[in-house]
Amino acid sequence: MLNQIQPMATGTLYIVAAPSGAGKTSLVKSLVETTPGVVASVSHTTRPPRPGEQDGVHYHFVPLATFEAMIAAGAFLEHAQVFGNHYGTSRAGVLSILQAGRDVILEIDWQGARQVREQMPCCPSIFILPPSRNALRQRLAGRGQDSPEVIAGRMEAALDELSHYAEFDYLVINDEFSMALTELRAILIAPRLLRGAQLERHPELIRALLS
Repeated sequence: MLNQIQPMATGTLYIVAAPSGAGKTSLVKSLVETTPGVVASVSHTTRPPRPGEQDGVHYHFVPLATFEAMIAAGAFLEHAQVFGNHYGTSRAGVLSILQAGRDVILEIDWQGARQVREQMPCCPSIFILPPSRNALRQRLAGRGQDSPEVIAGRMEAALDELSHYAEFDYLVINDEFSMALTELRAILIAPRLLRGAQLERHPELIRALLS
């Protein structure tokens, strides 16, 4: 079975981006829960924790002065300011996970993806697409508690994000959730089955078979 395939000796960093409403967060959560050797990167942020959030689990919550010091030290693979709060991905945190042989998922936007690719150009990137504009609009509308103006603003922002799809290596259409999850998992599993990766993971087996 796919979830029994062992991780590689050195992990791979993957970027996953999408417009709001495409289902990126749910897909990444399910991917991490069902695929051994895959973890989602935990970002640093200056915003205060929300009820139920745990430091080091949902985010690394740090003061603004600490975040600014990390920027000055070049500690982030990418960082951005969103609605007055700062968010960033720790370079050291990601590298330590990769060196432990686990794949890392960066759930970021297209701007963050550009920053990461400047430093790690071989990093595979995945863009999640909605199945249609109507489906995207319905998802952005949520429970129908927001005004048409708010929903229109969300739609405009999502369409702007969609325009950057061509910057990514893989496109996954999130129409039927289980199929989208299978396709997303396949992107991560396939590199583990390359000849070189298998030779690195199973040298004794190969030698035994050929002796």
